[in-house]
Amino acid sequence: MSGRSARAAAVLTMALAVAVLPGTAAAAPYCQSITETSNPDWMAGLPDDSSLAQLSIPGTHQTLSLHGGSLTQTQENHGDSAETLGVQLQSGIRAIDIRVRRYDDRFTLHHGPFYQNANFSDVLREAGEFLAAHPGEAVLMRLKAECTGEMTSCTDQNSQLDTAQILDWYRDNDPNGGYLLDPAGGDMPTLGQARGKIVLATLQGAGGGLYEGRGLGQFNNDTWGEYVQDAYDVPTLFDIDDKWFKVRDHLDKTAAADSGRMFLNFSSGSSPAAFPNAVACGASGFRGVNDYALEHLNGNDLPRTGVIMMDFPGADLVNAIIAANR
Repeated sequence: MSGRSARAAAVLTMALAVAVLPGTAAAAPYCQSITETSNPDWMAGLPDDSSLAQLSIPGTHQTLSLHGGSLTQTQENHGDSAETLGVQLQSGIRAIDIRVRRYDDRFTLHHGPFYQNANFSDVLREAGEFLAAHPGEAVLMRLKAECTGEMTSCTDQNSQLDTAQILDWYRDNDPNGGYLLDPAGGDMPTLGQARGKIVLATLQGAGGGLYEGRGLGQFNNDTWGEYVQDAYDVPTLFDIDDKWFKVRDHLDKTAAADSGRMFLNFSSGSSPAAFPNAVACGASGFRGVNDYALEHLNGNDLPRTGVIMMDFPGADLVNAIIAANR
């Protein structure tokens, strides 16, 4: 067997081990259960005039991707119909990443071809119930169309309305639609303006293009790469370090930048040879991005972290991001 073949076989063996035992690294402090912390009101004590951009906000990537196997699961499973979201919000998560399929002019939640046993109405219900009980909080939402029609994706069905029109239907007709706040391409809201709301950060099509004039005005198709780090392709477990370097560099950029600008930093990544759990939590002989991130946050007095969108975040990592608010 050649050196390259042996390396590929080793990577595949490790990836399969993580696939069979996705909770192997769950006991580590950077990737332990998110239920081991509770921060239901951490925003309540912050000043009303704080810009959302200046906050350090823990978030989840592919927030409700629980089904379809180890390659598509990105979060701990705490129940379908968005019950998992309720658990995340209780822990302190305040930024969510919702991926939708257009189905009969409504939204169902998907990761590629896999339905995630939840609909957008479930997201609004869970978030709305949380905000009703904790009115000092705000939830930042990235909403993205998931279906490209390709074999590895999903296909929209029986829908005449586009993604933006369906979102407007929920705002106007869903019982919990009143919690939605779309800045409509305008200025960054203050925390006081956002309290008790699900704030639309970005609205994106299936190809990633932004619906400009929706969400936060600073994000547009020309500036996306300036403010967002989302290098999601991690070809093998040997590339986890490279992914961490991108996350670290964006943290440094965020800390040095104008606090009136929001930065999104996706710590997530995956590939068929490096499943989301392994990239986040590590595998035998490999440190995960969450491990590096927790060490970095604990060892550096950052003025802010920006919004960090994570796979399988542990309690200590969520707490470390919240602690950067002062």
